[in-house]
Amino acid sequence: MKGITAIRPSNHQNPSRDTAALAADSAPDARAEARRNSTIDNAIYSGGTRVLSPASPAEAITALETIPDSLGWIGLFRPSAEELLAMENSFGLHPLAIEDAVAAHQRPKLERYGDVLFVVLRAAFYVDEREEVEFGELHLFVGPNFVVSVRHSESPDLSVVRRRMESEPELLSLGPVAVLYAIMDAVVDQYAPVVAGLETDIDQIEAQVFEGDPSVSRRIYELSQEVLDFQRATLPLTAMLTNLRTLFEQVEGTLELKRAFRDVADHVTVVNDRVDGFRQTLREILTVNATLVAQRQNEDMKKLAETSNHQNDEVKKISAWAAIFFAPTVVTGIYGMNFDNMPELHFTWGYPAAIGLMVALSVGLYGMFKKRGWL
Repeated sequence: MKGITAIRPSNHQNPSRDTAALAADSAPDARAEARRNSTIDNAIYSGGTRVLSPASPAEAITALETIPDSLGWIGLFRPSAEELLAMENSFGLHPLAIEDAVAAHQRPKLERYGDVLFVVLRAAFYVDEREEVEFGELHLFVGPNFVVSVRHSESPDLSVVRRRMESEPELLSLGPVAVLYAIMDAVVDQYAPVVAGLETDIDQIEAQVFEGDPSVSRRIYELSQEVLDFQRATLPLTAMLTNLRTLFEQVEGTLELKRAFRDVADHVTVVNDRVDGFRQTLREILTVNATLVAQRQNEDMKKLAETSNHQNDEVKKISAWAAIFFAPTVVTGIYGMNFDNMPELHFTWGYPAAIGLMVALSVGLYGMFKKRGWL
């Protein structure tokens, strides 16, 4: 196989060495420790079989020069710029690609520098305990007879991919592009649990919306951000896989690999369709939630208005009866004054007249308030 299709695999991971690499960040001599421990696995393959496990990338480079038709797969975890620059001339790594691989925080992309492909992938996995989606970043240098994988997170676990490849020598013997396929296939397969987790979260949110949970608006926003981040990880893969198939179009002996990449592309299409559906569903849920919140607010305002009106009616009734009883009180208060010069005190019909006046005033006030709807 010529050009990029002659690339071959190599990247096995060891959890204990992963831990050592992580611990290196806090060690006293962090930079030296990182240079010593960032290599997770290092292997040379020939005919689809591991023939050598070099202790360092430098030894792997030497082995590739001495073993004919060999493939080197170097797995690194958060390497330093010095480590990648040490491989720059031997593997033909472009300085811009090295800069991206060290800095990380790149969007998924596929770039070609001569005979070397630089691939950035975003792995995703769903954390059930927190009901959140977490992302990992993976950079791949794929050359004519080597693969250098650079991980910046614990996921994806490339040791699983390496074991699969080593158990299938026929696939591994197809070269570095076969390793690229296996890694991309593993990353895309990890998207399925994420899709299932997001779907479950959306179902829960729908229930919360109709239950009137006040915290659901924040949850909708957070989930929308997770879906958006997930879409940023999956959407560029469609164009990447199309470009890869185009690269292999004129190369003989790559029919199975083209079919394999087409299968990965089909899975990516399904994931992208589901994710796009999630975004639309969340927009609809947000609209429904806003409508329901507005309805509940209107109902609350209506109840408040009804309560206020009821209170006003009660105040009117109390005021009306207070006025009715106040009129007789005024009359009795006047006639209860102890003055000698009050002619009406000796009037024969004074008492009945006072009672009649009080009754007349009360009846008159009652009629007036009744007419105005206060009683």
